[in-house]
Amino acid sequence: MLRCGAFRLPLTRPLLMGIVNLTPDSFSGDGLDRNISAAVAQARQQIDAGADLLDIGAESSRPGAAPTSEDEELRRLLPVLEALGDCSVPLSVDTYKPAVMRAALANGASMINDIYALRMPGAIAAVADSGCAVCLMHMQGTPLTMQAQAAYADVVAEVQAFMRKRVSAALAAGVASDRLLLDPGFCFGKTLQHNIELLRRFDELSIDDLPLLAGISRKSMLGTITGRPVAQRLAGSLAAAVLAAQRGARILRVHDVAETRDALAVWQAANAGCVA
Repeated sequence: MLRCGAFRLPLTRPLLMGIVNLTPDSFSGDGLDRNISAAVAQARQQIDAGADLLDIGAESSRPGAAPTSEDEELRRLLPVLEALGDCSVPLSVDTYKPAVMRAALANGASMINDIYALRMPGAIAAVADSGCAVCLMHMQGTPLTMQAQAAYADVVAEVQAFMRKRVSAALAAGVASDRLLLDPGFCFGKTLQHNIELLRRFDELSIDDLPLLAGISRKSMLGTITGRPVAQRLAGSLAAAVLAAQRGARILRVHDVAETRDALAVWQAANAGCVA
């Protein structure tokens, strides 16, 4: 069970986290910069399609992305959070800035999804007493530089070691273990081979049985493998989602909720031995 603000999320099956992107420069081409009505419509459409929670991001973290100012991030984010105040699923906010974390939590967010894993000064304090869930992600470098010199002796061991340190820091600050989940950070400072190794050995990545999140949807590793542009990576995204679920992912962060739900339904039926 994942404690997520007022929500309690059972982890008996992989949950679907639908992506709502509020940036103007999303790698996936789905950014809804300051288009509040379109963002709210997309969020509600994803819930109707079967999303168990939503992840709302107002700053691009694509490779090579420059930082967004705190004020601009809040200008994009807060109107959408306000409009989704009656939402029936938990709202996660994808941010690493402590001030944005505090504002998001004060305006209805139940989870913080942090690509810096609470390493920014003040980040742990911003979430420690809130009761929100926290996703700790591994990233080598920063979005601006992360793909320039990605290097590991053993990517799985090094991601694990990093996560163990961040989990220890969060626990020491009072963030209970039932509020934590871990993301190895596919394509965040990793080559194709690093990403494949993480996916292949995904079941080795959990620390102290904390749930794992996999965010592979539409990413560049799929384009490299298939030769497909972003708009044509649905099949690759579905294959990656099922592989991650087979290897223990408890939350799948995806753009295409309905299609991923159907792919998982087939996988789950086969596992259960069901025949239609």
